[in-house]
Amino acid sequence: MPGYTPDEKLRLEQLAKLRRQWLKDQELSPREPVLPPKKLGPVAKFWAGFLEPRSLWRVYTYKTCNAGWLAFTRVLIPAWIVHYYVKYHVAEKPYGHVELKARLFPGDRILETGEILPPLPEDGSHEHH
Repeated sequence: MPGYTPDEKLRLEQLAKLRRQWLKDQELSPREPVLPPKKLGPVAKFWAGFLEPRSLWRVYTYKTCNAGWLAFTRVLIPAWIVHYYVKYHVAEKPYGHVELKARLFPGDRILETGEILPPLPEDGSHEHH
């Protein structure tokens, strides 16, 4: 007996049709999956609103960071380099930022107070030299 009986053929056709329909049903539409909205806490709600494209906070934060970065790279770093070069390489005295006070000897005048240093006492403690 070659082939299937008419009942078997009908059953196979029905199974093939059901399989095709099942596979077609597995494809998602652009609107799927439909999920319930998530309940966000206060921090997550803030960040969700903050990170929306073109939100006011996001625009101003971007502008502030961009201006800060430009000020840092275009003004502060070059100013620091120029300051360093002038301070250590152009100054008339080497290490010109360190100023030593002049030595004071007996009879000299102290500039801040106008006081005159008294002479050293002449006692007999230095006779052994």
